[in-house]
Amino acid sequence: MNIIAWIVLGAIAGYLAGFLVRGDEGMGVIGHIVLGIVGALVGGFLASVLFNTKPIDGPLDISSIVTAVIGAILVVVIVSAATGRNRSGRGAI
Repeated sequence: MNIIAWIVLGAIAGYLAGFLVRGDEGMGVIGHIVLGIVGALVGGFLASVLFNTKPIDGPLDISSIVTAVIGAILVVVIVSAATGRNRSGRGAI
C-alpha cells in the first residue's frame, strides 16, 4: 500500500478516533482527520519497527486498518494531553 492509501486510511482512522476518544471535542472533525493521518503514518512506522514488517508497503487489510486506528487514537490522546485538554469534562468540581 502506498503513502496515498495511508493518508486516506489515516483520514478515516482520525474520524473514527474522534468517536472513540471522548472529551476532546474542541479539535473538531478536521483536527481529528489531520491527527488521524499523522497517527496512521506513525502507527505504520511503529508497526514496522516493532513487528519487523512493512505495513506501508503491504496490502490494505484488517491489520493495516487496526494499525492506523490505534496510531490515530494514540496521537489524539497525546495531543489532547500536551495541549492541556482534559478528558474528564468541563465545569465546576
